Amino acid sequence: MNWTLAMPELVLACAGLAILLVGVIPRANMNQIVSMLVIGALLLAGVLLLGQEDGIAFGGQYVADAFGRFMKLLVLVAAALGLVLALDFNEREGLAKFEFPVLLLFATVGMMIMVSANDLMSLYLGLELLSLSLYVVAAFNRDSGRSAEAGLKYFVLGALASGLLLYGTTLVYGFAGTTNFTRLAEALNAPESAPTGVVLGMVFIVAGLAFKISAVPFHMWTPDVYEGAPTPVTAFFASAPKLAAIALLVRVLMGPFGDLAAQWHQILVLLSAASMILGAFAAIGQRNIKRLMAYSSIGHIGYAMMGIAMHSRVGLHGTLLYMAIYLFMNAGTFAVLVAMRRGGRTVERIDDLAGVGRTDPAMAFWMAVFMFSMAGIPPLAGFFGKLYVFLAAVQGGVWWLAVIGVLTSVVSAYYYLRIIKVMYFDAPAGALDARPASLSMVMAGAGILNILFFLFPAPVLAAVQVAVAALMG
Repeated sequence: MNWTLAMPELVLACAGLAILLVGVIPRANMNQIVSMLVIGALLLAGVLLLGQEDGIAFGGQYVADAFGRFMKLLVLVAAALGLVLALDFNEREGLAKFEFPVLLLFATVGMMIMVSANDLMSLYLGLELLSLSLYVVAAFNRDSGRSAEAGLKYFVLGALASGLLLYGTTLVYGFAGTTNFTRLAEALNAPESAPTGVVLGMVFIVAGLAFKISAVPFHMWTPDVYEGAPTPVTAFFASAPKLAAIALLVRVLMGPFGDLAAQWHQILVLLSAASMILGAFAAIGQRNIKRLMAYSSIGHIGYAMMGIAMHSRVGLHGTLLYMAIYLFMNAGTFAVLVAMRRGGRTVERIDDLAGVGRTDPAMAFWMAVFMFSMAGIPPLAGFFGKLYVFLAAVQGGVWWLAVIGVLTSVVSAYYYLRIIKVMYFDAPAGALDARPASLSMVMAGAGILNILFFLFPAPVLAAVQVAVAALMG
């Protein structure tokens, strides 16, 4: 049992237990100390990941490969950005409790286990460790009825999704006799003789994972949870768990159920089309910017799933690139949302950005960059993310899905451009409060990456190609 392969997860888990002990020491700035310790643990895990070897550990439960390393690095970056966004926000909102960064740390451990899962049992272990942490942070603002409602809704619907996934796992084990991904792939290498129970179980597993990525029709929790949870928590929800769940969905469908592509291809095509359509049209009438971002995220997941549905190297390449770009578009956008405070109070309506182009030109510029990128306007990074998944759909012969993607991109451009119009052309609603330097750094860093991606795409494309090769050979 080569347990050293799982050293990044083990180090993070042990660091979380140690930081819990540190957190109980009564000090005025303990929240900031614990947050710095957690960010340090995430950096250490990233360094260990870069030196990780390929292999299988824990009796086939855990797999280490280039695909897992790439997705885990994105998850670690997303988690660190989520903590940075929360530092000043939690202090101002009275949420500066040391448990918050520790919960994000354990959620990150769960996500890393998900990405490296090589068995339905380890898959469920990682998923539940993530979910239990997210249930708590969604309702972290106990004095807010909206936050409590967000946590309760996510818990109830999350329990339903876990039940679907467990039922699917039971069916797969009952009809295939194993839960190990490698042995499942061997048992299902003849699609025509695959038991109906296994196919049905696979459908339930896909449904459970679709909940985690907010794919239609399993999206119903997303707008309420995004709106009710504290804004840094929403930023975390919109990035890290989606990266991990997409990685897990890819590993499950390309691995043990790879030979059953004919059975799951149509399911993913329909989920992708429905997510793009609902994400584009449902966001049009939104006035709360966090709800708008919820529907936006549903649409973006539709684009990412388009690549998975093609079951090809080109499609997977497009999905991984899209998720990497989406991480930084999303992080920058939520840095702006966290900075939206007026008179010491958080403001969340689109109208609250009125006139920001005159009162805070730097923030308005970066927000415009993120909105243009999410709309897929060249030469920003978001354009290339969509281009790759559309090309995968065309090459896969599902050209009508690419047409839906293009049309929904045009529709979604309306509400992205509306935000830019409000910032630059509406009368100022009053200056926003001064923001901390950490938020300005996140905005600037994410904005520069979106602007300059077309000049220096080679490092990201090379990492994506290595990750795809590790999974598909």
